[in-house]
Amino acid sequence: MVKTGIVPAKIMLPAVSDMTAWACVACDQFTSESEYWTQLEKQVSGKPSALSLVLPEIYLGSGQGEKIAAINRNMENYLAGGIFRTLPEGFILTVRSTPYVKRRIGLVGAVDLEEYDYAKNSSALVRATEGTIEERIPPRLEIRKNAPMEFSHIMVLFDDEKREITERLYEERNRFEKLYDFDLNMNGGHIEGYFIPADTGVQQRFSALLDEERLIKKYGKADKFAFAVGDGNHSLATAKAHWNRIKEGLPQSERVNHPARYALAEFVNIYDDGIYFEPIYRLVTGVNARDFAEGLKKAQGCFEILLYGDKIKVSGGGDLPASISAADGYIEKYIRAHGGAVDYIHGEENLAALIKGGTAAGVIFEKLDKSKLFKYVSDHGALPRKTFSMGEGVEKRYYLEGRRITND
Repeated sequence: MVKTGIVPAKIMLPAVSDMTAWACVACDQFTSESEYWTQLEKQVSGKPSALSLVLPEIYLGSGQGEKIAAINRNMENYLAGGIFRTLPEGFILTVRSTPYVKRRIGLVGAVDLEEYDYAKNSSALVRATEGTIEERIPPRLEIRKNAPMEFSHIMVLFDDEKREITERLYEERNRFEKLYDFDLNMNGGHIEGYFIPADTGVQQRFSALLDEERLIKKYGKADKFAFAVGDGNHSLATAKAHWNRIKEGLPQSERVNHPARYALAEFVNIYDDGIYFEPIYRLVTGVNARDFAEGLKKAQGCFEILLYGDKIKVSGGGDLPASISAADGYIEKYIRAHGGAVDYIHGEENLAALIKGGTAAGVIFEKLDKSKLFKYVSDHGALPRKTFSMGEGVEKRYYLEGRRITND
């Protein structure tokens, strides 16, 4: 069997009466909407919740050290209180509905961090889809370095056009133990989970995706590329940095099975009907919008510039990644010279609502065809950062399952 970078894990689930209060959305969502987190805190107050085990990024900065120390204490208290049930080694099949999609099927397991690399031109089995900003790793590493457990919002994509892995498990789900079935808080939809034993043949099915003949036919070369990180790349990069620190002090014999070598993630078929890509637009504020647009029109790229009451089409050539790189390069240079700020916005309607008067401009890109993602990354490496988003904020992965990252 060819290794792929996915392995079964001893997953831990909370034995709590209110699972809706337990699960909470990814920490990197709603970073400009404090009312979201305030409302969530009120909903889960006094109940065991994953919210007490993660640091929403809206709170990064002031008092961060105290919050991280509290997170570590909460993990230890939950462990000592015996609220977790540890499953046998295996996977969890997830079935998620959201306000936007009827069904999204995933498989929770672990990434072997020795098989993951976020460098742009990596040839690893598990690769980043977008550029990784190294400066975003240290605050996350500060949380992980003393944490006994991990709770993951990482979503990793695989390329199974025949839909023979998670979809087949979904069809057979009734023969597996159902672990949970509940509504997610804050309009996140509904989720079910089923335990998939390690010996069910999951790894063999993933291994078949790396058949050399298939790879050559699909991508034009035998590139051993099993998984592409869709959401949570910086969290996975943090897990990798943490493992690199730890393994330096371990003898070779202890590195193979150390729990920090692995990171929990949900694996989703890129062809799943519940996976869709949304473009991420740029909003530039605090500038002379017309002057900004005049310079951007000369950039080598294809996009639209949105001004107050006007839209300018730029057809300077190049594919989507090249267009994003050209626009981002110009924006960075312009702000450095003239001041201003850039933000990243989902939806043209939302973007248009934020452009008021002559001091703001938007940049609109085409949507990325998800079926071309693996071939592009294989041929060219990681896309520019903030190229696409997998769905809306409420559709992001919720922290639910946990896993030990220290030896008991």
